[in-house]
Amino acid sequence: MTDTARTTEAAGAANVTDTADLRRTVERFWATAEAGDWDACADTLSDDVVYTLPQTRERIRGKERFVRFNREYPSGWELRTVRVVAEPGQVVTWLRFTVGAEEMHAISFFTGDEKGNIATMTDFWPEPYEPPASRDHLTALTERY
Repeated sequence: MTDTARTTEAAGAANVTDTADLRRTVERFWATAEAGDWDACADTLSDDVVYTLPQTRERIRGKERFVRFNREYPSGWELRTVRVVAEPGQVVTWLRFTVGAEEMHAISFFTGDEKGNIATMTDFWPEPYEPPASRDHLTALTERY
């Protein structure tokens, strides 16, 4: 994509929803998800929201299916927002999910619609892994966390 196309795309996205409004919507989305208040969570979504999970290659279309997916998901998890980054047309969140003693991280990308609701959400659930021994000379064990 050319710089001009990126600028045009970003400008178009900026017209869709205000950055601060979308950030507040995403923060409300996560607060209602944490509370398990799926009716309130649904109020943050556009009717034709598209939810994408690249690791499992799943795509869920529509508010009703998205809410059902979450209602049926196993309970017992807690989330904490680590970081929220907002720019014209999109918001990115980094979350820590805890299920019992297990902790997972998620990175989520959101776009908004003209009403300030969430139009798209793409979730990445990176799995931790041990680095190859060939990188030991680049980081000391005390640098790992």
